[in-house]
Amino acid sequence: MLATPLLAKTPKTLRVYVGTYTRKASKGIYQFEMDMATGALKPMGVAAETENPSFLALHPKGNLMYSVGELSEFKGEKVGSVNAYAIDRATGKLTLLNQVGSAGSGPCHVKVADNGRFVLCANYNSGSVAAFALGADGKIGKRTAFHQHVEPFGPLKPRQSGPHAHSVNLDKANQHAVVADLGKDRILVYKFDPKTGTMAAHSEFVGAPASGPRHFAFHPNAKWAFVINEINCTLTALNWDAKAGKLTEINTEPTMPIPVAPALSTAETVVHPNGRFVYGSNRGHDSIAIFSIDASTGRVARIGNESTQGKVPRNFNIDPTGQFLIAANQDSDSLVVFRIDGSTGKLTPVGKPVEAPVPVCVKFLAV
Repeated sequence: MLATPLLAKTPKTLRVYVGTYTRKASKGIYQFEMDMATGALKPMGVAAETENPSFLALHPKGNLMYSVGELSEFKGEKVGSVNAYAIDRATGKLTLLNQVGSAGSGPCHVKVADNGRFVLCANYNSGSVAAFALGADGKIGKRTAFHQHVEPFGPLKPRQSGPHAHSVNLDKANQHAVVADLGKDRILVYKFDPKTGTMAAHSEFVGAPASGPRHFAFHPNAKWAFVINEINCTLTALNWDAKAGKLTEINTEPTMPIPVAPALSTAETVVHPNGRFVYGSNRGHDSIAIFSIDASTGRVARIGNESTQGKVPRNFNIDPTGQFLIAANQDSDSLVVFRIDGSTGKLTPVGKPVEAPVPVCVKFLAV
């Protein structure tokens, strides 16, 4: 059950990149230095000035970063953008390589294939998914796939009057792309060709009506997966049949100890590297939900909630060693670090909130 840590040796520091919405004081992508002994964050300034880099993805080689530009118009087209950056390993600064249209409006999620040859994005506003080839220099090249989501949609109007692709992930073998669509109450599975970057519709998991699947995460064992449902504030554990490319439900649990209300919603879900726990963020309740994962069945059980000490935790992430969780409080302009108890899953705040303007995505990079 124990997963292999992503880092063989714990470094003294990690670089932390934070994507933002560029309103109020925000200018783009920010960087911080994290002390791995204490969890303390040191602000390192703006890594790149860019508009609405609401989600980030690192290239597997660690020398490139990709972001979405969550826009409704880019270069005269009703699309957002996908942006490529070179990372200065010494300073952490990002140099823009190129930008392309995302093939849809309001891109909100981006993923790089493990072979480093393709980047995929989910377009929320228009409800589509696209893939692009990456050059040897890291630049984004031609579009290799595009799928526009169509009816049926969920019953909650006007929220589900159309498709809203919210995240795109790849399975361990990089043979399937998994897209959670809030507007359709479905997780769409596509056959993905890691050599050509093409995608073909394959299967669907149908969630509960008006559940609103948002973000998705595979378990380290590649047999289970989890989706957090934004509208009905639940987390669903799933079996993943990699050979068949099919998801089936194990169980679904609420993410908070209070009834669902219009002002409440969920956002991110992340599995701990040790495979024993999965976490989810609650907006309005402003907490991180902590779930245990049954080692035999994959069933989840909520074992607690921890306040994020801020407002609207749109995103959070766990460092690759599994020691710390950083919650990004969008509406209180703060990052809060928690130490993770690897045996119980519980979270303990570390230090005071650190200022970050409108933070909406957290990514770690070993340096």
